[in-house]
Amino acid sequence: MKEAQLYTRLEDQKVHCHLCAHSCRIQKDRFGFCAVRQNINGILYTHNYGRLVAANIDPIEKKPLYHFLPGTKTFSIACGGCNFRCGFCQNWEISQLDFINQHPGDDFSAENVVNLARQNNCQAIAYTYTEPTIYFEFALEVMKLAKVAGLRNIFVTNGYMSKESISLLKSYLDAANIDLKFFKESSYQEICSSSLAPVLDSIRLLHDAGVWIEITTLVIPGENDTPGELSGIAKFIATVDKNIPWHVSRFHPDYRFNSYPVTPDATLRIAQDLGKGHGLRYIYAGNVSGWGQETLCAQCGRPLIKRAGFDITETHIFDNKCKFCTARLPGVFK
Repeated sequence: MKEAQLYTRLEDQKVHCHLCAHSCRIQKDRFGFCAVRQNINGILYTHNYGRLVAANIDPIEKKPLYHFLPGTKTFSIACGGCNFRCGFCQNWEISQLDFINQHPGDDFSAENVVNLARQNNCQAIAYTYTEPTIYFEFALEVMKLAKVAGLRNIFVTNGYMSKESISLLKSYLDAANIDLKFFKESSYQEICSSSLAPVLDSIRLLHDAGVWIEITTLVIPGENDTPGELSGIAKFIATVDKNIPWHVSRFHPDYRFNSYPVTPDATLRIAQDLGKGHGLRYIYAGNVSGWGQETLCAQCGRPLIKRAGFDITETHIFDNKCKFCTARLPGVFK
């Protein structure tokens, strides 16, 4: 265990955690909503510091990030736990863990992680698979060392952060893929045990801080697949920045959502059309094959990056610009 950051002590050995938007007030010996941070005698500790439940080399396109160092590799890590309770979570075995009765993961130091990233020719470290906000202390330590080593830092996150955590992260964070799961408060409450507004706030704050942002919506039949809800998400993204890539991804049954059907291609195409109607310039289909992954020039319409799955097969970019018409392609490409 390690003493947590971002908390204040209260009377009667209670503590107030400021890490995420749950803003938990935790009594002595109790855990916060994340089930990772525990109040022990008036001091808040994190149970997952440096205990990795996953460490892999991934193509950056898997995050998914399509406008940030395309074609490169990331060293992807995760500590266990989450501050959401999504019934459709595809990584529930490592995100929904019991830190009261078990201590999952293997011990790593921040130096271990950075060295492994460099040894495997990765240009970035991705904090992913679970929710990186709740292993904030370890992530921040790794991020600082990664910066010194010339590596980029990436969060794949549900966006349920506090303003305080974003303030500490933003100097070290280069890119983030943020899940915007729904555009209804009731859905966030009932399915994720959270709220919509803090996610929207995080998107704005990270974008304003200069972090490269891409957004993913897992389109779940019967939950968030109506034209009205998809249009609401697209419209919100457009108000922040029409150059933000939007990944609309196919749902596959998993965890507690095993009875749901797979998302039809037609629904994803409707989402693309709605996004274009609101002025979004880069809309991608995820978890599908054969379509939806090309990066097109927003000015001339020519394909600038062609992909087959997570592999890049063609590029037509020079100095962040379209080779055909010289229009600038938003993103980070070197």
